[in-house]
Amino acid sequence: MRIHPRDALFAGEAAPISLPVVDHYSGSEKLMRKSLALQAARGPVFDVTLDCEDGAQVGAEEAQVRLAAELLASPDNRYGRVGVRVHPVDHPAFAMELQILAAAPVAPAYLMLPKVDSRAQLDRGAASVQAAWGARPAPPLQALIETHGGLREVEAIAAHPALQSLSFGLMDFVSGHHGAIPRTALSLPGQFEHPLVARAKLAIAAAAHGHGKVPSHCVVTELKSPAKLQAAAERAAREFGYTRMWSIHPDQIQPILDAFAPSAAEVDEAIEVLEVAQDTQWGPIRLRDQLHDRASYRLFWSLLQRAHQTGQALPAQVRERFFS
Repeated sequence: MRIHPRDALFAGEAAPISLPVVDHYSGSEKLMRKSLALQAARGPVFDVTLDCEDGAQVGAEEAQVRLAAELLASPDNRYGRVGVRVHPVDHPAFAMELQILAAAPVAPAYLMLPKVDSRAQLDRGAASVQAAWGARPAPPLQALIETHGGLREVEAIAAHPALQSLSFGLMDFVSGHHGAIPRTALSLPGQFEHPLVARAKLAIAAAAHGHGKVPSHCVVTELKSPAKLQAAAERAAREFGYTRMWSIHPDQIQPILDAFAPSAAEVDEAIEVLEVAQDTQWGPIRLRDQLHDRASYRLFWSLLQRAHQTGQALPAQVRERFFS
């Protein structure tokens, strides 16, 4: 009897949360509908986040969240991978948004809470979400770290049991330094090279991984340069440890998928190791003169999951064995 990696490799501990590697944001009705149609056509290789914070016009917050609730229930939400960014926990619109979303016929896949400034604020937000949903399971939470307070308490925030992902908010973080971080840190390659920004990115990624959560990298605003975007996504994934990244234009989705996908050689090695390990009941093995055990199996399982999440064409027997 074959034991699945989920059951064999994480005995006594929770398996790390796994999410699609692209989080695609849209704010206007036209772009929301276009994003949902694109996801319905391409499959659940990316999430769609309907933006009720920055996407809403001032004074039109209720209309925006009602539109989001309508779209959650639309036929184009085919895979249940549509989330909603609401206003910050202490914003007057927050409670209203929760009330409308909790009454919607289809729940969001997650709620993104922006400007999370402390663990105490996150606790209040999570309690409000659960109260709105009552006896029903509440949607998982994602938190946007973009303030000094959020960065100071990032470990405690990452540990919250309702949280599944931490995102970095580059623009608010830079503006919160009141000119001490130059404008170049909002662009490429500056956002990877300014020490304060790089420190924040690394702290968020480390805290997320330390608590089994998904670190999600910030936006790249250079919309007309797929090569620059892909290079940035590769740095985010391979140098900074991020396993998810924001997209703000449909043309950004595929370059991010390509950058976060493991190489063909990595996938081939992962398949070989995992198949032999599973066939030998996950004990230590020697393969091509290298020793492997459960520590390396967990790495290879993560690589294979990411190949599946990014839409790579895996052999039929591999899909049946591990993802059916």
